[in-house]
Amino acid sequence: MFGAPPPTARHTAVVVPGSDNDLENFDRSPGSYGTPAGMARSLYRATDRQSAVIAWTGYTTPVGIGLGAATEDLARAGATRLTRLLDGLAVSTRPQAPATVFCHSYGSVVCGLARPGPDQASGVVVLGSPGMGVGSAAALDPRVPLWATARNDSDWIGRVPFVSVLGLGHGADPTAPGFGAHPLPATGSEGHAGYFAPGTASLTAFAAIALGLDR
Repeated sequence: MFGAPPPTARHTAVVVPGSDNDLENFDRSPGSYGTPAGMARSLYRATDRQSAVIAWTGYTTPVGIGLGAATEDLARAGATRLTRLLDGLAVSTRPQAPATVFCHSYGSVVCGLARPGPDQASGVVVLGSPGMGVGSAAALDPRVPLWATARNDSDWIGRVPFVSVLGLGHGADPTAPGFGAHPLPATGSEGHAGYFAPGTASLTAFAAIALGLDR
């Protein structure tokens, strides 16, 4: 975690990572903005240290882009654990607003299946998303704002089929206009893990949302 403990922080954010992340590679590349710790550290700095940011690795993530990443079994288990985390944070952060949740890649499937309510999350932001396990934002809690970050041209996730057939795939594209999410820019970002890089339009937008400035 970066920043003051949630009970004393004015704002709290949670970063939910995707595939190939665990405690061993939590911060495997110092200076990288693609690891869980790197994403959280970058967001913390972008908010001018006004928001506590938790890099959460509390679920078993898929390895590579095989069957585990194409199905929702691990995401369902992760959603249960994420719900417990958000419930605990909601109690500890009152009377402040509940956490804003940033969901990267397969982590956005976890967030979609967790379907946080307004007592658990102030908002949900997805980035590099293969889908959220739902057909549209209407399947999520309408009281929790949802933002979807535009994919940059070098993000390979754009080549993943946005379908859900016989247990494979994670549903509709959250960045599609018909999905129902609020769009966020990604100008300046590169690759699947570049959305938290300093100077990007995506990081600037993330910081504003974490601080409650874009509601």
